[in-house]
Amino acid sequence: MDGRGDSEIPDFGDPALDARRARWTAALTGAVLALVGVAAAALRASGSAPVLVPAAYAVGAAVCALAAVLGSKGRTRRALWLLVVGAMVMALGDQFD
Repeated sequence: MDGRGDSEIPDFGDPALDARRARWTAALTGAVLALVGVAAAALRASGSAPVLVPAAYAVGAAVCALAAVLGSKGRTRRALWLLVVGAMVMALGDQFD
């Protein structure tokens, strides 16, 4: 190949831009999951589900809201782990349903 070969050289972006994207991703994902958890808790609380089900959704939503706050402050690794924990708590509530 006698061309420049730009496709062979990996292009690494700006680390600050990557950190900003990770921060926004963690914050927005946490906010969306928190809203979904609150909505699920409200729907399950109005029905005939056991008390543990809306409580699990509410706790999972609170954990995801905390993850959104941490993500917006730049603590993306902790925020992403909290998102996983919050989603698992909400999934546990779904199993109890």
